[in-house]
Amino acid sequence: MEMKGNDEVEKIKSKFMSAWNNVKYSWVLKSKTSFSRNSVVFLLGKCYHFKADDEDSPTESCSTDLFDDDYAVIGNVEGFRRDFASRIWLTYRDDFAALPESTITTDCGWGCTLRAGQMMLAQALILNFLGRDWTWPDALSLEPLDTETRTSSAARKLVASLEASFQGDRLRFPSCQPQCGAEEADAHLKEVYHRTVVTWFGDTLSAQLSVHRLVHLGMTSGKRAGDWYGPGVVAHILRKAVEEATDPELQGVTVYVAQDCTVYSADVLESHSVQVDTRSVPEGMATDNRAVIILIPVRLGGEKINPEYFSFVKAILSLEYCIGIIGGKPKQAYYFVGFQDDSMIYMDPHYCQSFVDVSTSNFPLQSYHCPSPKKMPFIKMDPSCTIGFYSKSVQDYERISGELSKLLQPSSKEKYPAFTFMRGHGRDYELSVPMEKKEWPFIKDTRNPGATAGDFVLL
Repeated sequence: MEMKGNDEVEKIKSKFMSAWNNVKYSWVLKSKTSFSRNSVVFLLGKCYHFKADDEDSPTESCSTDLFDDDYAVIGNVEGFRRDFASRIWLTYRDDFAALPESTITTDCGWGCTLRAGQMMLAQALILNFLGRDWTWPDALSLEPLDTETRTSSAARKLVASLEASFQGDRLRFPSCQPQCGAEEADAHLKEVYHRTVVTWFGDTLSAQLSVHRLVHLGMTSGKRAGDWYGPGVVAHILRKAVEEATDPELQGVTVYVAQDCTVYSADVLESHSVQVDTRSVPEGMATDNRAVIILIPVRLGGEKINPEYFSFVKAILSLEYCIGIIGGKPKQAYYFVGFQDDSMIYMDPHYCQSFVDVSTSNFPLQSYHCPSPKKMPFIKMDPSCTIGFYSKSVQDYERISGELSKLLQPSSKEKYPAFTFMRGHGRDYELSVPMEKKEWPFIKDTRNPGATAGDFVLL
């Protein structure tokens, strides 16, 4: 009876925290964000100008959520709107199945870094399957966030449609009829991949890259459901999640995590070229090349961010193969995707939405796309973060490493690069550190009360 009573207390506590976090963060997402019309905006390697070419009178800034029709004709605002809203948005959820070895049914208040990591991984998968130019056809029709979450409204519509059909309908996509043209077939295939990527991040025990799966993998580092995760730890959890994924579509992707702010080129090339069982792939399909997602945990300063690194961060987010940054403010993680002037543009996971069953046919996608870009001054950024890149092939990596090596050359202001590239394998530079410490270099050492997730020395 005592155990049952404890479970009930945990459930009540979970629901209270979910409601509190929804109230705490929802107003932030609904507030408008000011974007300058005179400054370019970069979003994951793409550049946008908001000022129309024929505008004679200068306007310093436009205060808008970028999704009002009044601003659709200003420069390339619509292109930015469509691009931003097409990125996969993964936020707090509630009322899902209990997380491993717990009674917790929401990640509200503690899972923001896991969600930011999921968003970065989702962007890499979108690049892999759909390319950087892909945009969601319904991106511009997203409804603004209101007092009641869009998920709740969409969920009611879904329930109504399901009641009109038979029960237990599992995920399936409408087949394209033979008479469909090439354009329709291509759009259909892209939508299939779009939905498939979202299902991998569904909040279920069986989803390949769900928060349930990430929490389970985090247990090997001493983490549990309800604990806060640092960006370095999340990088390693994402690597393990992709490595252990069983979906055939994910076999062509792997994750490499840099050691001690160093990318060892031979290890990345080896990750690209790992052989797979030829019996498991169709005849004629390449079996010796995988895409590699490169994650680099870094620290851009001491206790606070070093302002001298901002030009470097802007240069990184201007690259087409950058998949963003897992970062944020202290104890509040965001997914940084771009910048304008001295402000970072980010996607915010701190918005509690209702559980969506992604195994149903035509599940609602609206809650997986964000209508509200947010900005934050770079100076407020926490120095601990994880930078991500996507490399499709060995040739891609050679180009990426070459370009980044030039970018990382120390300047008169920056004495030390944020990270470095080294030839050879990591094992060629072995230090006398136990393997378990190398596997999880950013984990809190319980023997040292002063250590925190993400602690390491920047030389």
